[in-house]
Amino acid sequence: MGHSITFPVPASAGLGDRLTRWMSRWRCGGIEQYAAGDLDHSRAQWSGAERFIVSDERIWLDALPELFSGLRVAQISDIHHGLFLSREWLAEAVRQTNRLDADIVALTGDFVTYSRANIEPAAEILGRLRARYGVFAVLGNHDFRVGADAITSALRRQRIEVLRNRHIALRFGGESLYLAGVDDYGYGADLRRALRGIPRNAATVLLAHNPRLISLAARHGVSLVLSGHTHGGQVNLPLLGTVYGRSPERLRYKIGWDRLGTTQIYVSRGIGTIVLPWRVRCPAEITHLELLPGASESFHVAAAD
Repeated sequence: MGHSITFPVPASAGLGDRLTRWMSRWRCGGIEQYAAGDLDHSRAQWSGAERFIVSDERIWLDALPELFSGLRVAQISDIHHGLFLSREWLAEAVRQTNRLDADIVALTGDFVTYSRANIEPAAEILGRLRARYGVFAVLGNHDFRVGADAITSALRRQRIEVLRNRHIALRFGGESLYLAGVDDYGYGADLRRALRGIPRNAATVLLAHNPRLISLAARHGVSLVLSGHTHGGQVNLPLLGTVYGRSPERLRYKIGWDRLGTTQIYVSRGIGTIVLPWRVRCPAEITHLELLPGASESFHVAAAD
Protein backbone atom coordinates (compact mmCIF):
# COMPACT_ATOMS: atom_id res chain seq x y z
CA MET A 1 0.00 0.00 0.00
CA GLY A 2 1.42 3.42 -0.98
CA HIS A 3 1.89 6.38 1.30
CA SER A 4 1.05 10.02 0.75
CA ILE A 5 2.39 13.33 1.95
CA THR A 6 0.20 15.80 3.73
CA PHE A 7 1.18 19.43 3.29
CA PRO A 8 0.30 21.69 6.26
CA VAL A 9 -2.30 24.24 5.11
CA PRO A 10 -5.10 25.95 7.05
CA ALA A 11 -8.32 24.01 7.18
CA SER A 12 -10.07 26.76 5.30
CA ALA A 13 -7.56 26.85 2.43
CA GLY A 14 -8.96 25.93 -0.97
CA LEU A 15 -7.23 24.38 -3.96
CA GLY A 16 -6.12 27.79 -5.20
CA ASP A 17 -4.41 28.55 -1.87
CA ARG A 18 -2.68 25.19 -1.88
CA LEU A 19 -1.39 25.69 -5.42
CA THR A 20 -0.12 29.16 -4.51
CA ARG A 21 1.75 27.81 -1.49
CA TRP A 22 3.24 24.89 -3.41
CA MET A 23 4.32 27.15 -6.28
CA SER A 24 5.89 29.62 -3.85
CA ARG A 25 7.84 26.87 -2.11
CA TRP A 26 8.94 25.42 -5.46
CA ARG A 27 10.26 28.77 -6.70
CA CYS A 28 12.14 29.22 -3.42
CA GLY A 29 13.75 25.81 -3.88
CA GLY A 30 11.85 24.11 -1.04
CA ILE A 31 13.40 21.70 1.42
CA GLU A 32 12.65 18.10 2.32
CA GLN A 33 11.27 18.38 5.83
CA TYR A 34 9.05 15.33 5.69
CA ALA A 35 9.39 12.17 7.73
CA ALA A 36 11.15 9.31 5.94
CA GLY A 37 8.05 7.16 6.32
CA ASP A 38 5.94 9.63 4.38
CA LEU A 39 7.05 8.39 0.97
CA ASP A 40 7.37 5.01 -0.68
CA HIS A 41 10.45 5.45 -2.90
CA SER A 42 9.56 2.55 -5.13
CA ARG A 43 6.26 4.04 -6.36
CA ALA A 44 6.50 7.81 -6.08
CA GLN A 45 7.72 8.91 -9.50
CA TRP A 46 8.41 6.48 -12.32
CA SER A 47 8.20 2.84 -13.24
CA GLY A 48 9.72 0.65 -15.90
CA ALA A 49 13.13 -0.79 -16.66
CA GLU A 50 14.58 2.66 -17.36
CA ARG A 51 13.34 5.37 -15.05
CA PHE A 52 14.84 8.29 -16.93
CA ILE A 53 14.21 9.43 -20.48
CA VAL A 54 17.34 9.96 -22.56
CA SER A 55 16.96 13.10 -24.67
CA ASP A 56 19.18 12.80 -27.77
CA GLU A 57 20.08 16.16 -29.29
CA ARG A 58 22.44 17.34 -32.02
CA ILE A 59 23.88 20.83 -31.70
CA TRP A 60 25.91 22.63 -34.34
CA LEU A 61 28.54 25.09 -33.15
CA ASP A 62 30.19 27.60 -35.48
CA ALA A 63 33.51 27.56 -33.66
CA LEU A 64 33.79 23.82 -33.05
CA PRO A 65 36.94 22.43 -34.71
CA GLU A 66 36.44 19.51 -37.10
CA LEU A 67 38.57 17.30 -34.86
CA PHE A 68 35.84 17.52 -32.22
CA SER A 69 33.02 16.66 -34.62
CA GLY A 70 30.72 14.10 -33.02
CA LEU A 71 31.88 14.75 -29.45
CA ARG A 72 29.18 13.37 -27.17
CA VAL A 73 28.23 14.96 -23.87
CA ALA A 74 25.92 13.33 -21.33
CA GLN A 75 24.31 15.73 -18.86
CA ILE A 76 22.75 14.92 -15.49
CA SER A 77 21.22 17.74 -13.49
CA ASP A 78 19.26 18.39 -10.30
CA ILE A 79 19.75 15.02 -8.66
CA HIS A 80 18.43 16.10 -5.25
CA HIS A 81 19.55 12.84 -3.67
CA GLY A 82 17.60 12.23 -0.51
CA LEU A 83 14.03 11.60 0.45
CA PHE A 84 12.62 11.92 -3.07
CA LEU A 85 15.43 10.23 -5.02
CA SER A 86 16.91 7.12 -3.48
CA ARG A 87 20.32 5.50 -3.84
CA GLU A 88 18.74 2.88 -6.09
CA TRP A 89 17.40 5.48 -8.51
CA LEU A 90 20.61 7.47 -8.57
CA ALA A 91 22.53 4.27 -9.29
CA GLU A 92 20.13 3.55 -12.15
CA ALA A 93 20.75 7.03 -13.57
CA VAL A 94 24.48 6.31 -13.48
CA ARG A 95 23.98 2.96 -15.21
CA GLN A 96 21.88 4.54 -17.95
CA THR A 97 24.42 7.29 -18.44
CA ASN A 98 27.32 4.87 -18.65
CA ARG A 99 25.48 2.94 -21.35
CA LEU A 100 25.65 6.08 -23.51
CA ASP A 101 29.46 5.73 -23.65
CA ALA A 102 29.82 9.53 -23.69
CA ASP A 103 33.06 11.42 -24.20
CA ILE A 104 32.22 13.84 -21.37
CA VAL A 105 29.73 13.72 -18.51
CA ALA A 106 28.50 17.10 -17.27
CA LEU A 107 26.84 17.35 -13.84
CA THR A 108 25.04 20.67 -13.52
CA GLY A 109 24.31 21.01 -9.84
CA ASP A 110 21.91 20.40 -6.96
CA PHE A 111 23.35 17.08 -5.89
CA VAL A 112 21.45 17.19 -2.59
CA THR A 113 18.52 19.16 -1.28
CA TYR A 114 18.64 19.59 2.48
CA SER A 115 20.77 17.13 4.45
CA ARG A 116 24.57 16.94 4.64
CA ALA A 117 24.12 13.22 5.33
CA ASN A 118 23.31 12.75 1.63
CA ILE A 119 26.55 14.27 0.34
CA GLU A 120 28.89 11.29 0.60
CA PRO A 121 26.37 8.69 -0.62
CA ALA A 122 25.57 10.82 -3.68
CA ALA A 123 29.26 11.38 -4.44
CA GLU A 124 30.08 7.69 -4.06
CA ILE A 125 27.42 6.65 -6.56
CA LEU A 126 28.35 9.42 -9.00
CA GLY A 127 31.95 8.23 -8.75
CA ARG A 128 30.86 5.21 -10.82
CA LEU A 129 30.27 7.44 -13.85
CA ARG A 130 32.62 6.78 -16.77
CA ALA A 131 33.45 9.05 -19.69
CA ARG A 132 36.29 9.04 -22.20
CA TYR A 133 37.58 12.51 -21.28
CA GLY A 134 36.25 12.92 -17.77
CA VAL A 135 33.34 13.80 -15.51
CA PHE A 136 32.88 17.50 -14.74
CA ALA A 137 30.58 19.29 -12.32
CA VAL A 138 29.32 22.63 -11.07
CA LEU A 139 27.34 23.38 -7.93
CA GLY A 140 23.72 24.48 -7.61
CA ASN A 141 21.86 26.68 -5.16
CA HIS A 142 20.94 23.78 -2.87
CA ASP A 143 24.58 22.66 -2.80
CA PHE A 144 25.61 26.07 -1.50
CA ARG A 145 22.88 26.02 1.13
CA VAL A 146 23.92 22.58 2.36
CA GLY A 147 27.71 22.99 2.12
CA ALA A 148 29.56 23.88 -1.07
CA ASP A 149 33.02 22.99 0.20
CA ALA A 150 31.88 19.64 1.59
CA ILE A 151 30.20 18.72 -1.70
CA THR A 152 33.19 19.90 -3.73
CA SER A 153 35.55 17.78 -1.64
CA ALA A 154 33.31 14.70 -1.80
CA LEU A 155 33.05 14.90 -5.59
CA ARG A 156 36.77 15.48 -6.05
CA ARG A 157 37.54 12.42 -3.94
CA GLN A 158 35.57 10.50 -6.56
CA ARG A 159 37.77 12.00 -9.34
CA ILE A 160 34.99 14.30 -10.51
CA GLU A 161 36.42 17.64 -11.67
CA VAL A 162 34.48 20.47 -10.03
CA LEU A 163 34.73 23.66 -12.06
CA ARG A 164 34.31 26.56 -9.68
CA ASN A 165 34.78 29.71 -11.77
CA ARG A 166 37.46 28.13 -13.92
CA HIS A 167 37.92 26.16 -17.12
CA ILE A 168 39.86 23.30 -18.65
CA ALA A 169 40.93 22.83 -22.25
CA LEU A 170 40.53 19.67 -24.32
CA ARG A 171 43.17 19.59 -27.03
CA PHE A 172 43.50 17.35 -30.08
CA GLY A 173 45.94 17.85 -32.93
CA GLY A 174 46.53 21.48 -32.08
CA GLU A 175 42.80 22.29 -31.80
CA SER A 176 41.01 23.15 -28.56
CA LEU A 177 37.58 22.95 -26.99
CA TYR A 178 37.14 24.75 -23.68
CA LEU A 179 34.92 23.52 -20.86
CA ALA A 180 34.16 26.18 -18.25
CA GLY A 181 32.09 26.13 -15.08
CA VAL A 182 30.80 28.75 -12.67
CA ASP A 183 29.42 28.77 -9.16
CA ASP A 184 25.69 29.24 -9.01
CA TYR A 185 23.89 32.47 -9.82
CA GLY A 186 23.68 34.48 -6.58
CA TYR A 187 26.36 32.33 -4.93
CA GLY A 188 29.55 33.77 -6.38
CA ALA A 189 29.27 33.03 -10.10
CA ASP A 190 32.23 34.74 -11.79
CA LEU A 191 32.03 34.16 -15.51
CA ARG A 192 34.81 36.59 -16.33
CA ARG A 193 37.19 34.62 -14.11
CA ALA A 194 36.01 31.28 -15.50
CA LEU A 195 36.67 32.38 -19.08
CA ARG A 196 39.95 34.19 -18.42
CA GLY A 197 42.56 32.98 -20.90
CA ILE A 198 40.08 31.53 -23.41
CA PRO A 199 40.37 33.12 -26.87
CA ARG A 200 37.28 35.19 -27.66
CA ASN A 201 36.21 33.14 -30.70
CA ALA A 202 37.08 29.71 -29.32
CA ALA A 203 34.51 26.94 -28.94
CA THR A 204 33.40 27.04 -25.30
CA VAL A 205 30.90 24.93 -23.38
CA LEU A 206 29.81 26.51 -20.09
CA LEU A 207 28.32 24.55 -17.19
CA ALA A 208 26.07 26.88 -15.18
CA HIS A 209 23.38 25.51 -12.89
CA ASN A 210 21.03 28.47 -13.31
CA PRO A 211 20.05 29.40 -16.89
CA ARG A 212 19.74 33.06 -15.84
CA LEU A 213 23.40 33.35 -16.81
CA ILE A 214 22.52 33.05 -20.50
CA SER A 215 22.58 36.83 -21.09
CA LEU A 216 26.05 37.23 -19.60
CA ALA A 217 27.28 34.14 -21.44
CA ALA A 218 26.03 35.58 -24.72
CA ARG A 219 27.87 38.85 -24.08
CA HIS A 220 31.07 36.86 -23.59
CA GLY A 221 30.63 34.83 -26.77
CA VAL A 222 30.12 31.43 -25.10
CA SER A 223 29.16 28.78 -27.66
CA LEU A 224 26.91 26.56 -25.54
CA VAL A 225 25.54 26.70 -22.01
CA LEU A 226 24.38 23.58 -20.15
CA SER A 227 22.04 24.34 -17.25
CA GLY A 228 19.34 22.87 -15.04
CA HIS A 229 17.69 24.35 -11.93
CA THR A 230 14.17 24.73 -13.33
CA HIS A 231 13.23 21.03 -13.44
CA GLY A 232 11.37 22.04 -16.59
CA GLY A 233 8.59 23.17 -14.28
CA GLN A 234 8.29 19.63 -12.83
CA VAL A 235 4.49 19.79 -12.82
CA ASN A 236 2.90 20.77 -16.13
CA LEU A 237 -0.87 20.87 -15.76
CA PRO A 238 -3.27 20.95 -18.71
CA LEU A 239 -4.42 24.52 -19.41
CA LEU A 240 -2.48 25.92 -16.42
CA GLY A 241 1.03 24.94 -17.53
CA THR A 242 3.92 25.11 -15.06
CA VAL A 243 4.99 27.47 -12.28
CA TYR A 244 6.54 29.56 -15.05
CA GLY A 245 3.36 29.72 -17.08
CA ARG A 246 2.57 28.07 -20.38
CA SER A 247 3.40 30.58 -23.12
CA PRO A 248 6.57 30.11 -25.20
CA GLU A 249 7.79 33.52 -24.05
CA ARG A 250 7.55 32.65 -20.35
CA LEU A 251 9.15 29.25 -20.91
CA ARG A 252 12.23 30.63 -22.71
CA TYR A 253 15.43 29.39 -21.05
CA LYS A 254 13.36 27.23 -18.68
CA ILE A 255 13.31 23.92 -20.56
CA GLY A 256 15.19 22.30 -23.42
CA TRP A 257 17.09 24.02 -26.21
CA ASP A 258 17.13 27.73 -26.97
CA ARG A 259 19.56 30.41 -28.06
CA LEU A 260 20.41 34.05 -27.47
CA GLY A 261 22.28 35.45 -30.44
CA THR A 262 24.96 32.94 -31.31
CA THR A 263 25.00 31.44 -27.81
CA GLN A 264 22.97 28.26 -27.47
CA ILE A 265 21.64 26.78 -24.24
CA TYR A 266 20.19 23.46 -23.16
CA VAL A 267 18.21 23.44 -19.89
CA SER A 268 17.78 19.94 -18.52
CA ARG A 269 14.62 18.87 -16.73
CA GLY A 270 16.89 17.01 -14.30
CA ILE A 271 16.32 13.67 -12.65
CA GLY A 272 15.18 14.65 -9.16
CA THR A 273 12.31 16.61 -7.66
CA ILE A 274 11.76 19.16 -4.90
CA VAL A 275 8.78 20.05 -2.68
CA LEU A 276 6.56 17.53 -4.47
CA PRO A 277 7.76 13.96 -5.10
CA TRP A 278 6.06 13.84 -8.49
CA ARG A 279 6.44 14.94 -12.07
CA VAL A 280 3.41 15.60 -14.22
CA ARG A 281 3.82 15.75 -18.00
CA CYS A 282 7.46 16.67 -17.42
CA PRO A 283 9.53 13.47 -17.30
CA ALA A 284 12.96 13.27 -15.73
CA GLU A 285 15.75 13.26 -18.28
CA ILE A 286 19.35 12.44 -18.96
CA THR A 287 20.55 14.59 -21.84
CA HIS A 288 22.78 13.15 -24.57
CA LEU A 289 24.25 15.84 -26.82
CA GLU A 290 26.23 15.34 -30.00
CA LEU A 291 28.33 18.39 -30.91
CA LEU A 292 28.97 19.08 -34.57
CA PRO A 293 30.80 21.86 -36.43
CA GLY A 294 28.46 23.79 -38.69
CA ALA A 295 27.00 27.06 -39.87
CA SER A 296 24.90 29.01 -37.42
CA GLU A 297 21.69 28.43 -39.36
CA SER A 298 22.00 24.68 -38.59
CA PHE A 299 22.03 25.36 -34.84
CA HIS A 300 20.09 22.41 -33.42
CA VAL A 301 17.94 19.40 -34.13
CA ALA A 302 16.63 16.57 -31.99
CA ALA A 303 18.48 13.42 -32.97
CA ALA A 304 16.54 10.71 -34.76
CA ASP A 305 15.89 7.46 -32.97
